[in-house]
This record gives sequence, structure tokens and C-alpha cells, in this order.
Amino acid sequence: MKPLTKREVIELVRTEEVKMVDFKVIDMPGRWHHVTIPVSYFNEGIFEEGIGIDASSYPGYKKVEAGDMKIIPDPATAVIDSFLEPKTLSMICDVVGADKSEYSRFPRTVLKKAEKFLLSINKGQVLVSPELEFYVFDDIRYCSEVNIASYWIDSVEAFWNTGGEENPNLGYKFAIKDGYHGIPPGDTLHNLRAEMVQEIERAGIPVKYHHHEVGSAGQVEIEVTFGSPLEMADAVMWMKYVVKNVAYRAKKTATFMPKPLYGEAGNGMHVHQYLSQGGNSLFYDENAPYAKLSRLALNYIGGIHKHGKALLAFTNPSTNSYKRLVPGYEAPVNNFFSLANRTAAIRIPEYSMNPHEHRIEFRPPDATCNIYYAFAAMLMAAADGIENQIDPTAGGFGPYDIDIEHASAEQKAKIEMLPTSLDETLDELKKDYGFLLKGGVFTEDLIDSWVDWKIAKELNEVRKRPHPYEFGLYYDF
Repeated sequence: MKPLTKREVIELVRTEEVKMVDFKVIDMPGRWHHVTIPVSYFNEGIFEEGIGIDASSYPGYKKVEAGDMKIIPDPATAVIDSFLEPKTLSMICDVVGADKSEYSRFPRTVLKKAEKFLLSINKGQVLVSPELEFYVFDDIRYCSEVNIASYWIDSVEAFWNTGGEENPNLGYKFAIKDGYHGIPPGDTLHNLRAEMVQEIERAGIPVKYHHHEVGSAGQVEIEVTFGSPLEMADAVMWMKYVVKNVAYRAKKTATFMPKPLYGEAGNGMHVHQYLSQGGNSLFYDENAPYAKLSRLALNYIGGIHKHGKALLAFTNPSTNSYKRLVPGYEAPVNNFFSLANRTAAIRIPEYSMNPHEHRIEFRPPDATCNIYYAFAAMLMAAADGIENQIDPTAGGFGPYDIDIEHASAEQKAKIEMLPTSLDETLDELKKDYGFLLKGGVFTEDLIDSWVDWKIAKELNEVRKRPHPYEFGLYYDF
């Protein structure tokens, strides 16, 4: 679906007999908020003047004494919202100052700047395609109080229900980590995924495919086609909204948590990316010595690897992220690149080595990120690699075409490990953030605020609480 202009949105509201107009806004951690107006209050002037909000109530933005800001809807994001009644048109908004000045912390603004900066130092348009993995559960309960900490999850597909009383139990449960491309009746979620895909495509987001993923207890994946980073960041937000609401409508629950189940496959958000010009990939070189990767592609890779440890502060910014990034689950914990190797941080997909879409896949990210910051940080790392002609091989980042799980100690010693915890990657960001400041894309204020928020609101809060497993380890000492 072609992005709409302001006047086309006004006409759509009229022809579709829309009753409400909804404005969706992202906060600093990465969650949407929304505010809705009746159609009687909606006019073209809102695209210029916006709507006033209290930004101090949006996590990570203003303090209460300086909270007055505005939201400006982006007409290119307009879509009829299937989950709201009466008939509602939704748009994604930008946050600006009360005087409509640019707000340097606002994620969409940061990503727009990153796109422009990367374009200014190379001749190609960057295109990205994220893969969204998530679990669909039938029940979820969790609590964390002074005297109790627990969570309880259930899925009709799960291996632990083979002996359950389901009146009747018909079997067809997937074994642990055995769900990849599973079919019905074991795959109970096909119809639900198809419904999600229809809703996603109704919003103008083309989908490549959907399927059951490795996780036995309802893990699935939806992958979309390529678009600009801003288009695809908006698409990810809309897809997460659709997935959760379609699941909820079916009396199920969807989560993008990187590691909701111990011992099972985790949820990643692999990001495919390349530079394109005239319909061809600038990453392709027929005569290149390795994987047909052009010098530009290698420099792009080199920048991401060089800043990989700091990059994870934006692409994997939760404490739960590092429960996924552990060896043994096809998890990309090693900072190297390789052809078709799913244990590498950057994989070169062998099935797309052609002049039109030769690409790389950055595998560590997960969907707990603020998608706009994550994409922007990746672009800035890549831009640094291009500007400074960083050679990933000279930096020790590969290529390594080995099964890292069965590599020798000598081979493993050559390969840099990515951070294993949120506090480690935040420390890396504090040491390595200069590449993010170029072109005024990120600011020191934003980076400091991000680190402070993550430490105070997430890392320290998790660190202070006893873990149930600790009772087994230490209770009888």
C-alpha cells in the first residue's frame, strides 16, 4: 500500500466513514502509547500543529516541570485499526517541543538522522528486513513480591503436556527444540498466524512467510520483505501490536521476550540488511574472494563488528536478552562473520548470493529493543566502517567457517565473544559511543539517559531480587 499524503488521509477518513482517529507514540524504552480523538476534531491542521501531551508521563522523556510537548502524526503511517471500535484510523506520531522544535531523544528522529548520515557517506540506499520470532502461549502467570517470586506458562503444544489431562489428550506435542517448520496437528497455530499475516498485510506491510519455529511450546516466526529502516521500524511496531491483539482476541497471549522458557529456543530478531542502488545490491561482487562480498560490504561488516559490544546496548537492551545469548541454541554469541553459519554474529545467507539482494544478517538483536534506536545504532556502526574502511579480517572478525560449538580451544581463543550481560554491554557503550555522535544522530544526553534508565529501572531492580533457583543452591547452607 502506497504511503498516504495528508490530503489522502483526510479523504480516507471521509470515504471510510471513520469515527475516531488514533495517534500512537513510542517512549524511550520502546513501548507504544496512544491518544484518540473523535473525527469531528480531526482536520489537516493537526499535521502541522499537532496535539499537546504531557511527555513527563512517557518513560525516559521530560521531567514533570517541563513536560509540555506535542505529537505530530505521520500521514505515511495511516491505517485502519482493526482492533479499535468504532471505526478508527491510526497513525504513528513524532514527538516535538511545544514550539515544534526537534527533540533529540525521540527515537524516530534519531533513526531519520542515521539514515541521512549513512546516505551522505555512500551512494546506496540502506534496506533492512527484520525477522520477528515470538511465542504464543495459552496461559501466563507471574508475580514478584516480598515473599514470592514465580512464573507459570502453559501451551497446548508443549512437550510437558504429553501426560496432561486434556479430556481428551490427543498427543501431537513437539519434543523440546523440535518445532522447526512443524505441521498441523502439532502446529496448532497455523490459522492464528495466517490471521496475523492478513492483518499485517492489511496495514500495507508485505510478508514473506510465516512458520512454526524451533521452540516446542508455540514458538513462531513472521518475516517481512525489505524496506527503508524507518519504514521497517514502523512496521515492527505495527506487527508487534497486531500479533499481541490477534492472540488476545483468540484468548491466547504472545510474547517477544528473548528467553521466556528455560532450556528452549529463544526469540531473536535477526536483521537482514544491504545497500542498494538501481535495484542492485552494492554488497555483491562477482569476483570477490569470499562469499561475493564487495569491499563496501566488508567495510560495513567491519564497522558492526568493531562496535559490536557497544551496539548490543541498543539491540539487546534487557536483562532477559542475555539468557538467550548463550551457547548451544544457535545463539550468535561470537563476534565474527561467516557464510551460512548461524553461530556467527553476522551470517551471509548463501541462498541470496545474487546481484539484486546480496545481504548480511546481523543475528544478535531481539525485540525488547527500541527498534528505532537499534536500527540507528547499526547504521552508525556500519557508517563508521565505511568511512574508515574497516577491514573485518584484519580486525580478527573472520571469516570463520567453523562450527564454533565443536571448535578447538585454540580456534575459540581467536574469536571475540559478545557481552554476556546487560551491565557488561552498558559498560562497553560508555567506553565506545563516539561513532554514534557523528552527524548529531545520537547525543550524549540520550546515551547517558539510556544507560541511567537501564541501570536504575531494569538492571538494579532485577539484581536486588532473590531468584527462585538460588533457594535450591543456598537455602540449606
